[in-house]
Amino acid sequence: MKTQKVLTPQEVRNDFTRCGISVSAWAKKHGFNRNLANAVVRGDCKCLYGDAHKIAVMLSMKQGEIVEE
Repeated sequence: MKTQKVLTPQEVRNDFTRCGISVSAWAKKHGFNRNLANAVVRGDCKCLYGDAHKIAVMLSMKQGEIVEE
């Protein structure tokens, strides 16, 4: 399994700012609920399963796999 750096919520927010996109725009592009994406980026979710897990993995906020059933 490939290991990558896990980003903090502040690092993720800085990346969004640097790229000039909002969390809501990112969520819409990837088909996620914008409120859930914002909660993940704020660090309000444990992100153990479901869409919160997928968002955290896609944003490099946690290591893990996205497995589609």
